[in-house]
Amino acid sequence: MLELPRPFAGRADELELVRGSWAAGRHGIVVTGPAGHGKTRLITEAVRGTDHARVTGTPEARDLPFAAFAHLLPDAVSPQRALRILSGVRLLVVDDAQLLDEASAALVHQLAVHARTRLVVAAVDGAPTPGAVSRLWTGELLPRLALQPLPYEDTAQLLAMAGLEPLTVRRLHGVCRGDLRLLRDLVTALCAGGRLTPVPGTGERAWRGALPVTPAVRERLAPALERPGPGERETLERLAFAEPLPLALDELDLDVLERLEADGLIHVDDQAAVSLAHPLHGPALRATTGRLRARRLTSAPRDVGPALEAEQRSLVRRIEQLDVRPVPAPVGEWLVAEGTPVPAGYAAVRARFARLRGELRDAAAWAREGLREAPGDASCRAELRLTDGEVGDGEELYARYDSVRLGEPGRVVGRLPEGSVFARHAEALTRGDGGELDEAAQALEERGFLLFAAEAHAQAVRAHRDPRAARLSRTRAVALARRCQGARTPALASLVLGELTARQRQIVTLAAAGLSNREIAERLTLSVRTVGNHLYSAYTRLGTGDRGALPWLVELPECESA
Repeated sequence: MLELPRPFAGRADELELVRGSWAAGRHGIVVTGPAGHGKTRLITEAVRGTDHARVTGTPEARDLPFAAFAHLLPDAVSPQRALRILSGVRLLVVDDAQLLDEASAALVHQLAVHARTRLVVAAVDGAPTPGAVSRLWTGELLPRLALQPLPYEDTAQLLAMAGLEPLTVRRLHGVCRGDLRLLRDLVTALCAGGRLTPVPGTGERAWRGALPVTPAVRERLAPALERPGPGERETLERLAFAEPLPLALDELDLDVLERLEADGLIHVDDQAAVSLAHPLHGPALRATTGRLRARRLTSAPRDVGPALEAEQRSLVRRIEQLDVRPVPAPVGEWLVAEGTPVPAGYAAVRARFARLRGELRDAAAWAREGLREAPGDASCRAELRLTDGEVGDGEELYARYDSVRLGEPGRVVGRLPEGSVFARHAEALTRGDGGELDEAAQALEERGFLLFAAEAHAQAVRAHRDPRAARLSRTRAVALARRCQGARTPALASLVLGELTARQRQIVTLAAAGLSNREIAERLTLSVRTVGNHLYSAYTRLGTGDRGALPWLVELPECESA
């Protein structure tokens, strides 16, 4: 059975903020965020290897004084004595602080005010919280880190370890919206239920069909299922069974819609089209509706053909306008999720749009979807070849631009659209101007060409005379390349580890494999301080302080070159 692994993924900046919160005279930090977004996991990783104590609030003990501190304090202790005892704790982690009893909450507040104890506190957003806890950040006793949902790239890194194909990863990321607890619950259910099917020729597995109705799904669905007002749940179900298309405003009861909109359950766009606000609710409502009711709600068949054609035309137009910023395309994604065949022409356009954005694994997955029903389709086969690194886009403009990407702008000077981002890139490369190459890269990134932007920054590294500017360009190139799903191109081959000493390269390779500084030290018979010094020097030379970028660098083909 396939299982979702538990490595710590992403959150590099947040991790450093938490780790630095008790250093250099600082008093600690409060980490807040929705339930399931990884607050506890982040803090656990941050305090790993440190001498610390941990307390956790629980709903069962909210009426028992000092219940959370029972394992650290003697029985019948006074607040003053409790403060004296805990003042000797160097670092205290307080998890689920919104569930602390009032005495424990007051003690945490007093530790923040009077004691030498450093505090790392986690609390759930939107939940009733003791005033003594909320005043930690509202009273500016401790800085607050509001944890954002895990970005797609980090979710993809985590799910790739479970062998899931890209369109499944996109679907899971969409319905979970950064809720790692729900993500784990769904992946576990998909694995246990045999709902993942092999993707031929890839070694990956795909999820198609209905959403598993797990306890976590029911918990997140409760706001929709437990609507008290007349007609509210029925309206939500109608919207669910209309997906992927919205319903017109005049088809629904306006009073009901106003209540649902006020509670954030629906979205009304500028064209007066109504849809469910949370991407989990539609598939969850469909999965929990009885067969007879589902049959009645689906009595009018959905004709998604015109909407699918409109999506395809919109994507083609954006490609022609040299603008591949993300655009909503829910109909094609719905077809994939339902396991319905996707027309090859649409799939080829989706593949091309994703490839131009640098999302190569997504592009390959869309091409394969098109080939499922049309194995001989030339467009899908061409896209699949291009995602494997083959150079030579079939469209004339993009084919000419390939010369710039390969470092030969002289071949196409004057043959690219005047004033376009591609022409700016060619002109900057012709002049060998690092600053202009960075500006061209920024313009490419703004239009969604992430891979092309990474390549322009990589070319700027060689063009810069100032080492500091070169390091900054390298950092930007690596950051963008990490978002391009393993892209390997000639321009990116310059981002190599050849600048490092043999020992630095050895340590960086082990760090890229996920080993901690202590584990590296033990393996190489070095001190932890020596390992840290080598990594610091390597980061300086590579122009990045992001440990998460190391796997990307190490995997480059020329990473061992001199």
